[in-house]
Amino acid sequence: MTTQPAFDLIFRNALLRSSAAPVDIGVKAGRIAAIEPKLACEAVEVDIGGHLALPGFVDTHIHLDKACLLDRCGHDHGSLGDAIRAVSAMKRDFTVEDVYARGAKVLERAIVHGTTRMRTHVEIDPRIGLRSFEAVKALKRDYAWALDLSLCVFPQEGLTNDPGAEELLVQALRNGGETIGGCPYTDTDPNAHLARIFDLAQEFDVDVDLHLDFDLDPSWSHLEEVCRQTERRNYHGRVTIGHATKLSALPPERMKAATAQLARAGVAVTVLPATDLYLMGREASHNAPRGLTLAHKLAGDGVVCSVATNNVLNPFTPFGDASLLRMANFYANVAHASVRDFGICLDLVTELPARLLNLDDYGIKVGNPADLIVLDTQDSRFAIAELPEIMMGFKDGRQTFARQRPALFRPGS
Repeated sequence: MTTQPAFDLIFRNALLRSSAAPVDIGVKAGRIAAIEPKLACEAVEVDIGGHLALPGFVDTHIHLDKACLLDRCGHDHGSLGDAIRAVSAMKRDFTVEDVYARGAKVLERAIVHGTTRMRTHVEIDPRIGLRSFEAVKALKRDYAWALDLSLCVFPQEGLTNDPGAEELLVQALRNGGETIGGCPYTDTDPNAHLARIFDLAQEFDVDVDLHLDFDLDPSWSHLEEVCRQTERRNYHGRVTIGHATKLSALPPERMKAATAQLARAGVAVTVLPATDLYLMGREASHNAPRGLTLAHKLAGDGVVCSVATNNVLNPFTPFGDASLLRMANFYANVAHASVRDFGICLDLVTELPARLLNLDDYGIKVGNPADLIVLDTQDSRFAIAELPEIMMGFKDGRQTFARQRPALFRPGS
């Protein structure tokens, strides 16, 4: 046991995915200062007890502004178009206070489920104006003690066909928007939509995160245009496409070509299992297609991928608890992941989405923020499979939540 410089906090007996045996993690001024067995130092101690410590889950795609709307929906919404129209009608009446309250509810669920980094998509158009944007900016500020929230502003209902939307997008980018998104399949001129989104991304030097190819018709796609724009503008590693359910409908040779194109252009893919499965294939009377793009297969072929939440309790997805561990387990079930795939399925909600968001300070490494969560398992191989409880979480070395382990009361105890 060697003597180390003073720490403010030491996590004892933490199992890391990279370590064969538990180690100690020394924290100074909110950052990780040392990782070794048996650190010798007088400091506040938290005994992890050999349980798995992760740097927190990373949610690359969620819509806080339109979450928790089920109590306002008077009917079922059977298609993507129905869901867009239903939310379009409701958001005209959204207030800053309303969006903040619904978003806070989801954020608090995400925090206790272990999410420490998040990108939320925020709709910007003449119907909602900047009200949702102002609410989510306030959420970013008010929940920074537990979670890093990044704002992606985007026009859900088109751009070239929606006068006033572009001016509002520019305002949002000037006032805190950190990424720009797009939705070309709702625009009357999809290629012009994409060109303008990339123009704005370059003008403001922000990354691009698009809703793309969200159906099961493989006869047409906007993927090639996205890759072309990415390569032409030297945006390798700065572009993400979300949903991309068309990829699930491609035969093997076309899928191989699309995968190579994505890898070459450096375009990442976010798969959104709850929404993709809920909305795709609904017209089938039997043997319905899954509509789920296989992120772990893409990742194995060199495409940066993530699995994320998307919507919670609204017409797009009338389910959800903002748990990325549960989402990764759900994905693994539907994607026919084998035991040898469990590790990469965990990567899809940790290391890979951190790469997608270009986070250079993510991970349990010396010099990084002391952000970590503790899972009630002592075998990282089965974290996805067994869905262990998230026992506690820390942000910059400060505890943000704790969950008591359930107790069994046996007869006579």
